[in-house]
Amino acid sequence: MQTVEVKAANKGCPEKLRDTLSSFSNQDAGGTIVFGLDENAGFEPIGIYDAQDLQKHVTEQCNQMMPPVRAVFTLAEYHDVLLCSAEIPSVDLSERPCYYAGAGRLQGSYVRVGEADLHMTDYEVYCYEAFRQHLHDDERPVERATEAMLDKNLVDEYIRNRQKDRPGFSKLNPDQTYEMLNITRNGVPTMAAVMNMGIYPQGYFPQLGITAIVVPGREIGDVAEDHARFLDNKRIEGTIYTMVTEAMQFCLRNMKVRTIIDPSTGARTDRTEYPPDAIREAVLNALIHRDYSLYTEGTPVQIDFFTDRLEIHSPGSLYGRMTVEQLGIAKMDLRNPALAVMAEAITGSENRYSGIPTMRRELAAYGLPAPVFDNRRNEFVVTFYNTPLREQQAQERPWNGATRPMSLLEFCKTPRSRQEIAAYYGVKTVPYAMRRYVQPMLESGVLAMVDPAHPTSKKQKYYTTNQ
Repeated sequence: MQTVEVKAANKGCPEKLRDTLSSFSNQDAGGTIVFGLDENAGFEPIGIYDAQDLQKHVTEQCNQMMPPVRAVFTLAEYHDVLLCSAEIPSVDLSERPCYYAGAGRLQGSYVRVGEADLHMTDYEVYCYEAFRQHLHDDERPVERATEAMLDKNLVDEYIRNRQKDRPGFSKLNPDQTYEMLNITRNGVPTMAAVMNMGIYPQGYFPQLGITAIVVPGREIGDVAEDHARFLDNKRIEGTIYTMVTEAMQFCLRNMKVRTIIDPSTGARTDRTEYPPDAIREAVLNALIHRDYSLYTEGTPVQIDFFTDRLEIHSPGSLYGRMTVEQLGIAKMDLRNPALAVMAEAITGSENRYSGIPTMRRELAAYGLPAPVFDNRRNEFVVTFYNTPLREQQAQERPWNGATRPMSLLEFCKTPRSRQEIAAYYGVKTVPYAMRRYVQPMLESGVLAMVDPAHPTSKKQKYYTTNQ
């Protein structure tokens, strides 16, 4: 499990706990190591060899971590044997990654993925360093670029607008103005300027664009009757403003359009499959808040249409302290402040943390489920589903070989755990069930958490509201 690790410990203290100590410390929910169960024998309780000695040796390994881990131990009898648990608290974001000192920061840092402890990539370690040191890759100079490769009309208009807002800028000479507005750094155009005002940004960064596809099915690899893998496939390049404009053209071209006739007036309204304003906000967010570090220069933003959903992939996971549960509620740390300010002036994006609420509002107005946000190891994904929420709930799906006797909302009139909900849908992967079914209903308000103050708690349950 994501927050639980089981060790036998009936013949001595496990020698290498550092991977799990690191991975649990590096996730917001922390984790618990349970000693005295045999995973290979169906988690049979076999007890621990010596409670005092076990705690001593575990503490020694905790002290080999940087920063040191402070485990909280609990002893309990279970089936006539003694078990021991070690609760591993989360390390504050400013101190991550927690790593094994003997291996060093790069080799000794781990991340928890399901039931596995995996080495952090160089990029994941860098993300913590960048946040701690307030490094912003959008301000780094693009050494191959020159001021001549920026669109002078865009630059001049941007400066004029800034001078209107801040009259003091008019007292600066051109070089000082360029530096103060993050257009250049030591005379060299910044990443923010190249992406917002460059004549051809992809000349320097070929992959900092958008790939957009339409898949004839629900998964990559599905093919149409004529064996076509994609019904449409486009590479979108240019400045952020140009890419947003062309991305919207692509999306509008590939969305189904439904005609709605008002029964009282006879007025006709054409409604696209997804609300355009929600898509525009998602694309803007993907381009403005993506990671622009050296580690992601080779990864474009992706727009993937499937028969049942639209996915927008942005390179880089959520920045700083922001969690999925806080999106649209809490004020987020900006990964690319200079680029965001420029984009606000050029594209008309608000940069007021209104993008997520706009997506939710527009989808609700269409009667569609709330957007699903998935913060993965190296990317952030926004998913829109095209099945109306009421219709989605009314659909019957197989459940344990039979027909489900009730909707999820009826099922959750009694508070249910994540595992119970996954079993209800016949899904083995709990995170998928949460992302696909539960999260949209939470955001729509028809489901709620029993313990909203601790959204990631392993004891969390979900219940149907009266809404």
